[in-house]
Amino acid sequence: MFFLMRCLHHKGQDAARDTHRPSHRAWVQSGGEGLAAVLIGSALVDDGGSSIGNFGILEAASLEEAQAFAEGDPFNRAGIVAAIELTQLPDTFQAARISDPMSPRKNK
Repeated sequence: MFFLMRCLHHKGQDAARDTHRPSHRAWVQSGGEGLAAVLIGSALVDDGGSSIGNFGILEAASLEEAQAFAEGDPFNRAGIVAAIELTQLPDTFQAARISDPMSPRKNK
């Protein structure tokens, strides 16, 4: 299953994001220690270019595993994340068009 994950951050978290970015990136690269594959992701910014969160396209066996991935992210554990939104994508989502996933793909 594929999910769109949006993590919206509390305001004023630039320094905290900088501190936790290496562990966040390691979490993404490991797929949350195998909970999910992160196919692609990036920061979210407001109209002025300031970071307001992050997003990802996840492949996970269930909504619960996708949620566990999002909740286990070091940004969330550090209190940076204000809200996590997960939306299941349709079976017709063309994940194969993402050629360079950020973490290993899940075995089907």
